[in-house]
Amino acid sequence: MAIEAHRHCAICGKPIPMDESFCSDKCEEQYQARQKAMMKQRRILLIVIAVFVIIWFIMMVMRK
Repeated sequence: MAIEAHRHCAICGKPIPMDESFCSDKCEEQYQARQKAMMKQRRILLIVIAVFVIIWFIMMVMRK
């Protein structure tokens, strides 16, 4: 008894054919929503880091 080649849905883990990434449109929508939220978090983090670097640079220049 051999197991057919397959992969698993990135969201729910159900077995799916090798040429697919998601088992349903619902799972694909959830994945897209997660990706969008993650990109938003990354942008916010980069903005916060940039603000701190700018403030640090201004404080170093004002010190002299």
